[in-house]
Amino acid sequence: MKNVAVIGAGTMGNGIAHTFAQFGYKVSLIDLSPAALEKGLATISKNLDRQVAKEAITEQDKANTLGNITSYTSIEEGVKNVELVVEAATENIDLKLKIFADLDKFTDSNVILASNTSSISITKIASVTTRPEKVIGMHFMNPVPVMKLVEIIRGYSTTDEVTNLIMDISRKLNKVPVEVNDYPGFVANRILMPMINEAIYTLFEGVAGVEEIDTVMKLGMAHPMGPLQLADFIGLDVCLAILEVLHSGFGNPKYAPCPLLVNMVVAGKKGVKSGEGFYSWTHGTKDLVVADNFAKKDVRLQD
Repeated sequence: MKNVAVIGAGTMGNGIAHTFAQFGYKVSLIDLSPAALEKGLATISKNLDRQVAKEAITEQDKANTLGNITSYTSIEEGVKNVELVVEAATENIDLKLKIFADLDKFTDSNVILASNTSSISITKIASVTTRPEKVIGMHFMNPVPVMKLVEIIRGYSTTDEVTNLIMDISRKLNKVPVEVNDYPGFVANRILMPMINEAIYTLFEGVAGVEEIDTVMKLGMAHPMGPLQLADFIGLDVCLAILEVLHSGFGNPKYAPCPLLVNMVVAGKKGVKSGEGFYSWTHGTKDLVVADNFAKKDVRLQD
């Protein structure tokens, strides 16, 4: 297998494309937005420059990696002659179902269809295709070129052959694949998101401030990054979407998103991607704590 298509040129998509291309795969990077493709390719180039500066790769390695990537604004054109498609679009079930229905029409029946979804059921995604046995989850971690873990999620019908092949491909990318079954949030986000949500509730209820909460978790629990800073990196809109999947899937109120998280997303405070979340990221720093003001407003409304 040498020809791979990646759907979506955003943070995860360009990272996945970068990783496959660096390991010699021919990659079709697909996004309906030319601007998103341009930005995604610029990000890949910048990240490769960092690797060159650290002497992890050579200038020739960088050139080879970029030469392995071809961009497309049409899914139908981009998936011609590929053997694997990795979908990395926004965490929206309707969008993913539409993409997989299209992929089923535009690709040969032998092509494996993988999703980078962080919470949505692989079985549900596979249900809109005529090849559920060849649909699988391939959940990379951010930043993709750096993080070792890939959650490999088996849908109800995913075969052993497909699972073993995707596990092997992940190892060839110098990743550590972990096989999990198809339940809401899988493993990573079923454990991580309730922790992040509880950290947001701790802020919302006035127990402590943003930096205080993050400091407790970093210094007391040996986490490399506090949960609120991590939420900003993930994207508060993504955190909200995952919590909604967990809440809907399990029907347990412990997964209900904190009102503060909901209000921040509605207000456009989505973390690093928007420049503001629990911290200000406008100039690449975390000087301004934005959430405290939202928390105080919400507490007054509750009172």
